[in-house]
Amino acid sequence: MAELLFHLDPEPGYNKVFDVGARGMTLTRFGILQLASGASYSGNTGEFEAALVLLGGKCSVKGDGFDFAEVGGRKNVFDGKPYTVYLPRRTAYTVTALTDLDIAVNESPASRDTARPTVITPEMTRTISIGRDNFTRAATIMLDEKFDSEHFYIGEGMIPSGNWSGYPPHRHDFDDLPREIDMEETYFYRFDPAGGFGIQKVYTPDGLIDETYTVKHNDTVAIARGYHPLCGAPGYQMYYLWTMAGKVNRGLISSMDPAHAWAK
Repeated sequence: MAELLFHLDPEPGYNKVFDVGARGMTLTRFGILQLASGASYSGNTGEFEAALVLLGGKCSVKGDGFDFAEVGGRKNVFDGKPYTVYLPRRTAYTVTALTDLDIAVNESPASRDTARPTVITPEMTRTISIGRDNFTRAATIMLDEKFDSEHFYIGEGMIPSGNWSGYPPHRHDFDDLPREIDMEETYFYRFDPAGGFGIQKVYTPDGLIDETYTVKHNDTVAIARGYHPLCGAPGYQMYYLWTMAGKVNRGLISSMDPAHAWAK
């Protein structure tokens, strides 16, 4: 099976991590946009909806009928909650960096018109605590099933030193409400200090997928299916952006690996 892990050493401008069709990901295109202060980037969503998550810095985002003069504020992902700019399909836009800028660009094929261009501020997010003992973590949700997106459910995970996340191991591979929703997922990693690392596992009950990766700063894992627990090395705070894309339904509804569900 093709490796699900993507390494990235970002350069100025747009850095493609993977496109639709890679590693079984039918609903996700992902990249990182980095601009020096004063630089601009122009794009068009085409037949995709897009969610621009500001990892760090400030920018303006402008297009026909919208002008977001100042978006962002945190220095990096460990410095507060994010701003997110949502753009529907067929939208031309220009991002201009007001400071050095770091953005995660999430895109998904869209078959309909969705919400107008929107800024989701930190005050519009919600943060929940999940787990117990050494698998506690904080999840900040920026875009959920209440927002008029066709596919997206997006949030950030903040994992304390040495803790696990995605545990007990869970999956969202089938539309089987109320037990499970079919959603593919992208994990993008950052560490504080930046030399940190974590361990990401992806596996299926039939054993056709059984992968274990060392994940580092700016790594991405594409999870089309399977259980996907992870943990961070002691001494480092671990951040990951999780972008879920649902075919029919959206939501934080998953099923746990029966072998480990007792730990919840």
